[in-house]
Amino acid sequence: MLLYPDKVPNSKPSEIKEIGAENGVYKGITKPTLEYYKADPNLSTGAAVVVVPGGGYSVVVYNGEGINTAKALAEKGIAAFVLKYRLPSDDIMADKKIGPLQDAQQAMKMVRENADKWGIDKNKIGIMGFSAGGHLASTAATHFDKVEINNTENTSVRPDFQILVYPVISMRDSLAHKGSRENLLGKNPSKEDISYFSNELQIKPNTPPTWITHTADDKVVDVDNSIAYFESLRKNKVEVEMHIFPKGDHGFIFRHKGWMDPLFDWLKRNAWIK
Repeated sequence: MLLYPDKVPNSKPSEIKEIGAENGVYKGITKPTLEYYKADPNLSTGAAVVVVPGGGYSVVVYNGEGINTAKALAEKGIAAFVLKYRLPSDDIMADKKIGPLQDAQQAMKMVRENADKWGIDKNKIGIMGFSAGGHLASTAATHFDKVEINNTENTSVRPDFQILVYPVISMRDSLAHKGSRENLLGKNPSKEDISYFSNELQIKPNTPPTWITHTADDKVVDVDNSIAYFESLRKNKVEVEMHIFPKGDHGFIFRHKGWMDPLFDWLKRNAWIK
């Protein structure tokens, strides 16, 4: 489904063409989409998750982190929506910093507004992100008070829960994944932008409950991103559960069978799924 039925906000005309259909790793996205994987009707729980693949804000690892995850969720009775979002680019956007967040907010809005039609509980819609997609998911979960899209209906874009998998969290020098930061904020970001998009600094008591997983030996996105986020959530009394595997490096989901088992357990214990 096209994310925006009409004009894409914050966009400017360009000759850029989308590529990636042959290998499922996309770039050049100018018309973002949402792909719906229906929950197994025999197990349907009413819960839904917007799945945000990673790729360092330079590509979208759509098939590997998106579709594979969506299918696993649907098999457990969770409606899944894979987001193919615009990557930050001055060539296609007036303000590249907010482009991906607009698409995440629009995805939340679209799922919530169609909840009845799709058999979803509008109070059980979460967001799940991997790597830089984890940065985008955690941005959606901490910046929902400032709606960056047209929302005359005042639909809530706050995720009811967030699931973060080896996430980029911070834009601060000591923690940032340099590629993600440069792609999103540019080569010389202002202190204000660094702070605003360092999501460990943006947590409030109404930030959604959180489940995080990472590996201690991640050489691409330091596990301290997840630890800083966990600490900030805990201090703000936001319910959070974290699973850190000793080994597996970045993208461990492609090597660790059963990594989702603790996630499904968390979803059950918190009554997101039955």
